[in-house]
Amino acid sequence: MSREEENEERPEEMDGITREEVDALEEDRSFLHGELTYRIIGTAMEVHRVLGHGFLEAVYHEALGREFTSRGLDFADEPPLGVEYKGVLLKKTFRVDFIVGNAIVVEIKAYAELKNIDISKTINYLKASGKEVALLINFGREQLEWKRLVL
Repeated sequence: MSREEENEERPEEMDGITREEVDALEEDRSFLHGELTYRIIGTAMEVHRVLGHGFLEAVYHEALGREFTSRGLDFADEPPLGVEYKGVLLKKTFRVDFIVGNAIVVEIKAYAELKNIDISKTINYLKASGKEVALLINFGREQLEWKRLVL
């Protein structure tokens, strides 16, 4: 299928991001999982638009999972992540909020302000998952906040 045929099948706007913006990101190979990243952010924007800020993290977690489902995004909800130490899998596991498209770790918060520890934890989840891209999304502010982390 040619690039033009693909573009004809794709909507003009996906989750608040125009087709031209997605195409530009996909052409820049340094932006790993660009289209999926923008679909996740667009999904989070919709949850934030509907709920606003001020709820507990668990509320946003459930709403985001429902919105992923309604938009046809494949995801794992709170998958356990093992940690290896010197070749041995430790008994202690982490639980990240989501892994979307078997490619992007999504960690959500509902804080007035993200802290460095939130970024550090998300990087640890990313390492434990074996994935290369994570999104740390904060629903606790008046405007949705997100950070994209890449290993």
